[in-house]
Amino acid sequence: MSDVLIRKAGRAGRITLNRPAALNALSYDMCLGIDAALRDWAQDPEIDRVVMDANGPRAFCAGGDIAELHARGTAGDHAFGQGFWRDEYRMNARIAEYPKPVVSLMQGFTMGGGVGLGCHASHRIVGESSQIAMPECAIGLVPDVGGTHLLAHAPGRVGVWLGLTGSRMGPGDAIRAGFADHFVPEAEWPELIARLESGTEAIPAHEPPAGRLPEAQAEIDRLFEGFALADIIGRLEQAGTGLAEEALKAIRRSSPLAMAVTLEILRRLGPQPTIRQALALEYRFTWRAQGQADFLEGIRAAIIDKDRSPRWRHDHAAAVRPDEVAALLEPLGPHALTFEEERT
Repeated sequence: MSDVLIRKAGRAGRITLNRPAALNALSYDMCLGIDAALRDWAQDPEIDRVVMDANGPRAFCAGGDIAELHARGTAGDHAFGQGFWRDEYRMNARIAEYPKPVVSLMQGFTMGGGVGLGCHASHRIVGESSQIAMPECAIGLVPDVGGTHLLAHAPGRVGVWLGLTGSRMGPGDAIRAGFADHFVPEAEWPELIARLESGTEAIPAHEPPAGRLPEAQAEIDRLFEGFALADIIGRLEQAGTGLAEEALKAIRRSSPLAMAVTLEILRRLGPQPTIRQALALEYRFTWRAQGQADFLEGIRAAIIDKDRSPRWRHDHAAAVRPDEVAALLEPLGPHALTFEEERT
C-alpha cells in the first residue's frame, strides 16, 4: 500500500497520507508525489478543489522523515537533505499559492512538515484532537516549511513564543494564531469530505473549544518582546509564572543556536512576509544545518539514541555570537532556493 493515496474523487483532487503507524511522517517520495499531483491538477478542468486528509486517529502528519535525513547526513550525504528541503519548500509554496481551493483536515498531531502541508491550505480544518506545533528548535532546526511565515503573521508575540518553545496549540488556539480557519467536529468529517468531492464548498460553522491564548496573550507579548534570546530568557526567569516556567523548561531543552537563528529570521521577515520570503530565508539555514548547526545532534538525541541529552554547540544563549547567526543566514549564491517559474 502506498504511503500517500493520490486520486480523483468527483470534482476533487484527493490526497490522503497513509503511514498511520509512523504518524504519517512525510518522506521525500511522498513530497514529490504530492507536488506532482498538485502541478497536474492546477490545470485540470475536471478538478475544482484539492482535499487533503490522513489515515489514522493520532496524526495528520507529525513531521518529516527525519530518521532518513539523519542517516544520510551522518554518512556525509548532505545533498540528500538539501534536495529534500528544496523540493519540500517548493511544494509548500505551491500549496500556499494554489489557484484552486485547498482544504486540509488535520486531526491529532500536525507538526513540522505537517504544518507545511496542511497549514498553508486555503481552508484549514481542525477538530477536537488537533494539536499543532513547530517544535524544530528542540532538534537543532529552525521552524521551516514556511513555518516562519505563519509565526510572523501570528498576533502579537505569539509567533516568537511558539517558535522558541514548540508549544502545542489545540483547535481554538490554532485558529486564533492563524494556523487554522475552521473547527468541525471530527465525526462530521466523512460527510464534509463527501460534499467537497461532490462540488459543495460550504464548511459548517462551529464554535471552537476555548484555548489558552485569549488569557495568555498579554503575558506572552510582555515576556517574549524583542529578538534577543538572552533577554527573553531573563524575563522568563524573573516572571515566576506558570507560563514562564513552562516556556523555560522547553527553551532549556532546545538548541541555543537554533533559537537565536529563529529570532533573527523573524526579525528580518517582519510582520507581513510572503511565503517565498520566509521559505528562502529558512533554506539558507537548512542548507547549512547538517554541517554547521545542531540538527544532526538533535536528531541523534531525540530519535536515534533517544537519550534526550543533546550536546549542543553552545551551553547557553549568551554563548551564541551574532556573527555565527549571520553566517548561517548568508545568501547561498547558486544554491539559493528558487521556485518553478524562476527555473524555466
